[in-house]
Formats: sequence, structure tokens, C-alpha cells
Amino acid sequence: MARSDAVVLGAGIVGVSVALHLARRGLSVALVERAGIGEQTSYGNAGVIEANTVFPPAFPTDPGALLRIIFKRASEANYHLAFLPRIFPWLMAFRAASRPERLAETARLIRPLYARALAEHEVLMAESGASGYLRKTGWLKVYRSERSFAALKHELDVAAELGLPLRQLDVAEAQALEPALQPVFRRAVFWPQAASVSNPLGVTRAYAARFAALGGLTLAGDARSLHRTGRVWRVETASGSLDAPEAVIALGPWASDVLEPLGIRLPLAVKRGYHRHFRARGTATLARPVLDADVGYLITPMEQGLRITTGAEFAARDAPPTPVQFDRLMPKARELFPLGERADDRTWLGARPCFPDSRPVIGRAPGRRGLWLAVGHAHWGLTLAAATGRLLAELIAGETPFCDPTPYRAERFL
Repeated sequence: MARSDAVVLGAGIVGVSVALHLARRGLSVALVERAGIGEQTSYGNAGVIEANTVFPPAFPTDPGALLRIIFKRASEANYHLAFLPRIFPWLMAFRAASRPERLAETARLIRPLYARALAEHEVLMAESGASGYLRKTGWLKVYRSERSFAALKHELDVAAELGLPLRQLDVAEAQALEPALQPVFRRAVFWPQAASVSNPLGVTRAYAARFAALGGLTLAGDARSLHRTGRVWRVETASGSLDAPEAVIALGPWASDVLEPLGIRLPLAVKRGYHRHFRARGTATLARPVLDADVGYLITPMEQGLRITTGAEFAARDAPPTPVQFDRLMPKARELFPLGERADDRTWLGARPCFPDSRPVIGRAPGRRGLWLAVGHAHWGLTLAAATGRLLAELIAGETPFCDPTPYRAERFL
């Protein structure tokens, strides 16, 4: 029977960051994962560390946009019809959380995490030799109509209140930053505090290697075996049973598979998303991620090529892939940037774990001694991973947390 001070279930970027922060405090830590480190949801993200984030994605209020989604003509969202009855209560809660006053409240409550997002990653990257993946070049959001740009006013007002720097650009100014962009848009916003990475999987593996160098142990196992026995939590691994007084669930879209058998029901849903890699035509390059806001995709330079990530798809987590959004967005993407041939032959599918209020749950599991949660990071798993790891490690170790953890407690849903 093996024993450690803490076991972390899930070796995505959030779980690895939690495990690394615990190991940095001298605890004996086991990281349990049934697949490869960082090879699930963390692999396929857009690579943006969004220190500038103000409003999360919201339920559409524009009637035209909503009708396009309903009639499956939208590039920014897709859904499986048979799944709608299951997701409907969550969508209504998401719609309520998308009211202007609620979005502003969310922006203020989650700002402490975003404010530390980049700095915390820089600490871990320096320790793990991953700084070479980091680009501190900001990111650019382009808007194809004056109407869509005008709809930003509330968000930009809250950004000013929070002291976030930004630059509103015309087409020529945006092309000065990214000369390969074609003038199919009307306005742009440059967010200088954002950063990005050229290989999210490389970052996660570098953090895991640093964890191992500090004595951390990574084991193959099934998190669904987690159960309480006496004063400890036990999980079954390929090396046998493992006991620990503290257990952390950082399982992303699989968290409910473990939580619900333990009697913990949280409104965790998934927004599925896809990516593909492309080459650029000629000598065209990108220095930073670019969001085509009206169309609903992001193009990011990666080691594998130019990664195009889609918006949300509402479907069962394990349903077969339906990457129809690429059919809708690719003509627009080729208008904006001179994309060449595919750089791979794989369409990647992942699932973003989301709560309707777009805030993660970080802290104790309600009514379960020694059980901790780091779940529901939605579109910001990479962004918030290092800050989440620090905050949760401080709570587990009994240290003074760097920010008030109250807004991230699970009890807000109970």
C-alpha cells in the first residue's frame, strides 16, 4: 500500500500545476492520470494566456446571431439537437449569467486570478525550462462591422474601470501589427497584457518534469476508483492502491464522473471545440493570436502550424465528432489571412468544462473532508492553471491565500 501527502487526479495543465505547487511546498504528491500527461483538453487549446480577460463568452442577445445558431448556419456555435433537452437548464442559467450586470460582476470577481495569471506562469516556466514557449506579444481581436465593435462598449468600460490597458485600432493600425491580415474588418482591439505559448503540450510536460524533479510521482490509474477509507482517500493505480489524506479533483470535463458517485452534483457542462493546423501561403506570418470576433474562431501560430480553434459545440462529451463549424468559418478565415494547405490530417476535438457563471470551482469539496476541487475553468484552463495551482496549494497547506477564494467556492451552487 503506497501513501502520499496528497493525490491529484488529472494531469492536464490545471492538475499538473496544482501538483507542482504542492511539491514546491515539500509535500509528497502523486499525480494520477489514465491517459498521457497533457494529452486531453489541455493539448488542443488556443495557447492564449488571457491576463486581459474582462467578459467571458456570453449567451447571444442579437436576434440575428441567435437565429443563425438555431438554424445551424453559425460558425461560432453548433449543437446536437438530441442533446438540447439535457443541456437546456444549464443554457438558461448561462443566459441569466450573461446579463450585463452579471457579466460585470463576474469580471470583478475573477479579476484577482487573471491579474496573476501571466506572472504565475512565468515563475513556473522559469523553474521548468519552458520560458522558450512564451510569447509576450499580446493578442488582437478584429471586428468586421461597426455594429459588432459598438457592442463592446460595456466591456471596454469595465476594462477601463479595472485598469486594463488596450488599444483601439483602425484597419491600418491593425495591419501595422499583423501585415498579412487582409482588410475585411473595420475595427480592432489590441490587448497588450495577453501572452501566448507556441506549444501548450510542451508547457504541460515541462511542468510535469519539474514536478518529477521535486520528487513527485506520476501513476497510471482510474480516478473513478476514488473512495474514502477511514481517514484517507484511496485510488487504485497500475502500481496498486494509493492512500492520501488530501485528494484533489482536477479532471476537467471528466470531473462529474467522480463527483456524482460521491454525492456532489455541480452544474458542470462542456463546450466542445475543434482545431486544425494550416500552413501560411508565401511568406505570410503571424506574431500573435488573432480572434475574428464576428465569425467566432481564433488563429494562433503554433509549432505545428497555424492553429484554428472553433467556438462552442453543445453536445454530449463523448458523442462522435461533428466538425461542421470548419465548413462555415474557413471561407471567412481565408478572407482574413492567406492560409495555405493543411499542416496535418487530424481534426482535434476537446471539451471545455464550464459552469454557467464562467467561474471555476477552486477549494474544498462541500461536506468531504480532505477533498479539494480545481474544476470548471472553461475557456481559460491554460490561462488560470498556474494561479489556480498556487491558490489551491496555499489553501491545502494552510497558508494565507494570495486572493480571496470565496468567489470560487462550490457552495455558490448549493
